[in-house]
Amino acid sequence: MTNQNTSANYADDLPLNPEDERKLDVIGHAGLLIIACAIGLVANWVGTGTSPLTALPGMATLYAACIVGLALARFVPFYLPSVAWVSLIAILITIPGVPGAAWVSEQVEHLNFLALATPALAYGGLALTANEFAIARRSGWKIVIVAICVMVGTYMGSVVVADLFLRLGQ
Repeated sequence: MTNQNTSANYADDLPLNPEDERKLDVIGHAGLLIIACAIGLVANWVGTGTSPLTALPGMATLYAACIVGLALARFVPFYLPSVAWVSLIAILITIPGVPGAAWVSEQVEHLNFLALATPALAYGGLALTANEFAIARRSGWKIVIVAICVMVGTYMGSVVVADLFLRLGQ
């Protein structure tokens, strides 16, 4: 049995149909977003010391922007990814001159982006699907070597850039 690892084989396994997002369960995602917001409030509290009650209006605003963006991705007759819709809504509600933009910006100031992004990125890094495991099994041990080289190279590149900028700052 020969193992032909071609890009066509991988493409058959990946769900690339944009219409799949059009069937998004907005209500189900709304519940999951509440959990993510709660974790974000705790992470913001731990990371910055800002009380969750102080940060709650800003988080509620982000939650509302996400729900509106998901609803638009689900119901608008042309395709645009939900992340683009959410970003567009967030940009629109913070444009100076838009009614309420000053209030939105003031409320969101209580949220630290890194504190919110850390749990999401940790989950994203740890969440592996069955499809990803199948791809890894087909790729074999060579992919492990490539992954290690990429990680070491990225780390070393970051070290060089950080060292260069730290030396320039002295």
